[in-house]
Amino acid sequence: MCVEYRVHVVVTFNLPDASRAFLQLSCGGVGVDQDTYWNDTHTCNAARMAAGCVIELAEKVAFGEVRNGFAFVRPPGHHALPNQAMAFCYFNNVALAAKTLVAKNKKVLIVDWDIHHGSGTQQIFYDNPNVLFISIHRYDNGTFFPGTGRPEEVGSGAGLGFNVNIAFSGAQTFQGIAASNFGDPEYLAAFRCIVCPIAQQFNADITLVSAGFNATEGHPPTLGGYSVTPACYAHLTSMLMNAGNGRVAMALEGGYELMSLCASSEACMRALMGEQFPSLEPSSLQRPPHPQAIASLEKTISSHKGYWPILTQRIHLLRISHGEAEKGEGDEVDTVHALASLSVDTIHNRRVSPAGTVV
Repeated sequence: MCVEYRVHVVVTFNLPDASRAFLQLSCGGVGVDQDTYWNDTHTCNAARMAAGCVIELAEKVAFGEVRNGFAFVRPPGHHALPNQAMAFCYFNNVALAAKTLVAKNKKVLIVDWDIHHGSGTQQIFYDNPNVLFISIHRYDNGTFFPGTGRPEEVGSGAGLGFNVNIAFSGAQTFQGIAASNFGDPEYLAAFRCIVCPIAQQFNADITLVSAGFNATEGHPPTLGGYSVTPACYAHLTSMLMNAGNGRVAMALEGGYELMSLCASSEACMRALMGEQFPSLEPSSLQRPPHPQAIASLEKTISSHKGYWPILTQRIHLLRISHGEAEKGEGDEVDTVHALASLSVDTIHNRRVSPAGTVV
């Protein structure tokens, strides 16, 4: 969706020239780090516009002006720190939106499914109990960029338990680089067993999604290496809407393969708008998660079950396919409905005896 841009917060980049930590890049230009280019004419305006659009959308969704929406903005933001741009990110768009809403007494859930850990977002809210941050990312025991996001990083102080890292690690290699080909079954398992149960228990006023699409096919192992499908992203969006009050605002993060970026963004928009979205492939429904992914999920549950007791109720769903999990949930619902119907029938069939007792 398109939103009118207004200035909601003062976002500045007015450091003295001597204090700017610029580097000379191999291409001949300058950057704030080895891969983040800076252009004095355009970069700051583009970064301000991206931050303002995400804040605008988040406010409209949180206060009921629109049901939900997607801010298709660049540059991304989830690596940016309060005082340092990095990894293509200048201002942390989603973090700024969350801070704006918290200042207005809103409780915020941030779900970051970019394949890279949202290092900046984690640092910003690490001790804040009003913002629950959940990141699902490729970790490979700290060898995949940015190397942060261990499952044991659970928050600090008042924010203990409000920082959740689902850190996938695998052992397969491609040209010496770890690149387990995780995809739909692993992400669906993470959502049904960890993300959605915690979201239900937290009961946020709004869910903000750092929606990076670099876990899709077409990204090299150094930048991605996974095979999540556009249909899966749509299903994850739908699951988030059903886990909370339906108020979801998404903001584009990474994703650099244009075909999968477009297809994934469209699929998520269809889910947000309540339209029909692509169905999961049979293999996505029938294959259980990879054992190494299950081990990663178990580490996250172990780190957080003391803060979120609901996680212990979902452990039995870890090792089965998404199709089996959905069938099991459907059978449970049918059983509950049948028991409720039986109870109603029993009440209706009771009669009062001449002695005044119910039989």
